[in-house]
Formats: sequence, structure tokens, C-alpha cells
Amino acid sequence: MNNEGQISQEELSELLKVRREKLEKLQSEGKDPFQKVKYPVDTHTNEIVERYSEYEGKEVAIAGRLMAKRVMGKASFANIQDRNGRMQLYVSRNDIGEESYADFKKYDIGDIIGVKGTVFTTKMGEISVHATEVVLLSKSLQILPEKFHGLKDQELRYRQRYMDLIVNPEVKEVFFKRSAIIREIRNFLDEKGFLEVETPVLQTIPGGAAARPFITHHNALDIDMYCRIALELPLKRLIVGGFERVYEIGRVFRNEGVSIRHNPEFTLMELYQAYTDYNGMMDITESMFRTVADRVNGKMTVNYGGHEIDLEKPFTRISMVDAVKKYSGVDFDSIKSTEEAKAVAKEKGVQFEDRHEKGDILSLFFEEFVEENLIQPTFVIDYPVEISPLSKRKADKPEYTERFELFIVGREYANAYSELNDPIDQKKRFEHQEALREAGDDEANMIDDDFVCALEYGMPPTGGLGVGIDRFVMLLTESVSIRDVILFPTMKPLQ
Repeated sequence: MNNEGQISQEELSELLKVRREKLEKLQSEGKDPFQKVKYPVDTHTNEIVERYSEYEGKEVAIAGRLMAKRVMGKASFANIQDRNGRMQLYVSRNDIGEESYADFKKYDIGDIIGVKGTVFTTKMGEISVHATEVVLLSKSLQILPEKFHGLKDQELRYRQRYMDLIVNPEVKEVFFKRSAIIREIRNFLDEKGFLEVETPVLQTIPGGAAARPFITHHNALDIDMYCRIALELPLKRLIVGGFERVYEIGRVFRNEGVSIRHNPEFTLMELYQAYTDYNGMMDITESMFRTVADRVNGKMTVNYGGHEIDLEKPFTRISMVDAVKKYSGVDFDSIKSTEEAKAVAKEKGVQFEDRHEKGDILSLFFEEFVEENLIQPTFVIDYPVEISPLSKRKADKPEYTERFELFIVGREYANAYSELNDPIDQKKRFEHQEALREAGDDEANMIDDDFVCALEYGMPPTGGLGVGIDRFVMLLTESVSIRDVILFPTMKPLQ
């Protein structure tokens, strides 16, 4: 369709009215397309193109959406679009019959049709199907735009993803690749002996992350419940139970802002492995990113944000203290107190709150001076204990923990640590987090007494890892916004 993007609202209303009148006429003639229940599809368009030598001269049955039509008297050309591509159709009155051809000429762009015919190549060299049957399977009552462009239409693409997928085939490829990425993550972990499990989405205590939860209410039990903000604590309970290697891929929910990096519900993968530590988690993270990229993209390099990212080279490893020293000039190892840290923060113009301690301020320095500089894959290790309530302390520097985050092009892609398995220390850290909540930090952890009880039964030394699937998909598909890799991103309702 060429001109409908510029038609007036009055003209659009008339075109929509005509489509409904066509449907009513079909129904009055006993040809209601919505009464069709199935069609014997045996081939997809990409199969015909990719294996033309096998299909040439053979009859096929395909189905899809009518995307273009050029009527030329007794014969016409049309384009059909199915799940995997497009195919030209040659439709002749002599081949499908006078009545069927008359019906075909009335079909609208966007209608769903079924076609039987023989595969051939036109004089212009285009692979096509010479139709012997064309059947209307569903009537489109809306009008497809020719294409989307501009900011306003970008918003519409997210709101009406079904329209986006019809008009922009390249969008469909992103989501095919997303599915492949998740499949290869599963394959990678299954090959290493991990067991995939499912844990509750509704929880009485949200834990495993510093995030504001969504709150709901269970009527029968008359209790408030929370949509999970992480997968961590139930999975670690399974480690206590003896599973040793477990993982889950699932939706989590955080009641926070929306941006090109954040969506209130997103897909997270968490894994836990007994008898290893955060060094083992770095090894498995590096191997997984490299393996999945190679299996899905056929290469270990990605062009993202104007940078050539090399996943094949060993990932850099640097402590948070050393990274902050490198990019800000401040050595937190030489800072001995919170008061001294706050004084340095004021000097450097780093904003902080009264409740912040030395470790919190180190983290603020990292965000301010370091993150944007981490372009190639980098493990930032040894986070302060103040911001790592579930991580094991470093034996030689107990104010820091055996924790890392993976950064690529200034963005965090993974968070992992040697899991804290000391129930006494865990209880104290929960109590500290509870005090922060009472002081106004609604992202601080709540006390989970049952989890502490689980640790009291004994949890082996364990490494844990969380990877944001959506960001990983963004990286491997070179997508700018998280909305480009989530089929139905969260949107503010139209007024």
C-alpha cells in the first residue's frame, strides 16, 4: 500500500467501512472466512527458497498474510508472507476458476490466505508459486501501514507489537535470535550437569536483590505477597537440600523506572553450584558468553555502541578499589573511616546520603568514574560488604566480599559471588538491611528467617551467578533499547 499513510481520517474511516462491508457480503454468501478452522500447510517460504532444486515443479501448500497484489485482468501477481519470509504468487483465472479469481481480486492487503500451487521461477528469475487454489482464511479489518518511521511510530511499534512483526520482518529475526540465545544457554548449562528448576513467583518475603518489589494481596490467605525481585534464595535452599547444580530462567519484577536499559519485568537467569567460588563463576560466565555467541552468531565478536567487542579474549579482572583508583585517582585502601570517605566524596563532587558508609561511597565512586570506561568485557571483583548482603567475606580483607559484576560497554551483564553460608553472619547482615529499611531504604532486604534456618542446616561452599537475559540479547542482536528485545514491554496506558 503506497498512499494510505497520508490519507485523512475521514478517508481511513471509509476504507475500514469498506472492509467490514466485504466481510458482511462474504458472510451473507456463506463464505465467512472466520468459519475456516484449518489449512493443510506443508511448506514454508524459506524452505522453497533455500531448497529450490528439491521443490521446483512440485506442488506445495503455503499460508500467510497477503502483503501485495497486482491485478492484471485474467492473471495477477501477489506476495504472501509467512513465519519465515515472503513468496511471490502467480494467480490466473484459468487455473483457480472464475469464481475464485473474482473473490481473489476483492481480497485486501493484510488478509490471511491459503495457497496451493506449483513452484517455478519467473522470466525475471524470481522464485514463485503458480497457484491452483487460493482460499481466504481470515479477513483483516484493519489497514496495514507501509512502514514505521519516526519517534511517534516507534512508540506505536512497542504498543502494537503484532503490527511491528507484520510490517518489519527484521524485528521478527531479533526474537527468533532471542529464543536461540535462551536455548543455547540451557544447552550450555545442561551439558555441565545443571538441573533446571522452577521456584515461586509470588513470595511472602522478596529477597536476593536490592530492589523495590511489586505488592499484591492473596484474598484466601488474607496476606500481602510480593512478585519476586530475584531467583536467589529459593535456589540456594535447593543447594542446602543437596541439588549441587541448579538454575532457573524466569521473569522477575522490580518496581522501578523505565528506560532503554530497564523494564519493570525482565528475564533473569540464576545458577548455583556447590563446591566452587566466585572464581569458578567467572570461568563459567566467560565460557557461557563466548559459547552462546559462537553458537548463535557464528562468531565471538559483536559490534555494539560503536565498539568492536571481543568475547574470545580472556576477560579483564580488576578489583573495585583498583578500578576506582585508576579512573578517579582515589585509593580507598588508604581511607580508614566513613568520615574520611565522605570528605573525599565532597571534594570530588560525589553525592551521598547520611546513612552511607565507606563501602557505599566506594560504590558511588565506581558508578561516577568507572562504569562508562569499561568497554571490553571486564570482571569488577571484590565489592564492599555494605552493598553485598548475601556474599561471602574475603578472608584477608573482611570489609570486602568475593563478589563480581561483568561489565561490557559500560553496562552490567552479570552479578555473582561466593555465597555467604555462615548463618550467624547472614542473620546480622539481614538485621543491618532491616535497619536500613526502617531508615527509609525501601530497596534494602527484609529478614528471611527461614533462609537463615536453611543455612543453619549447612550449605556447602557455593558459587552463584545471575545474568540479565534481556541485556545479553541486546548485546548479541546489537539492539539499542531493552524494548527492542522484549515482545511486550511495559508501556504507560494511552489516555
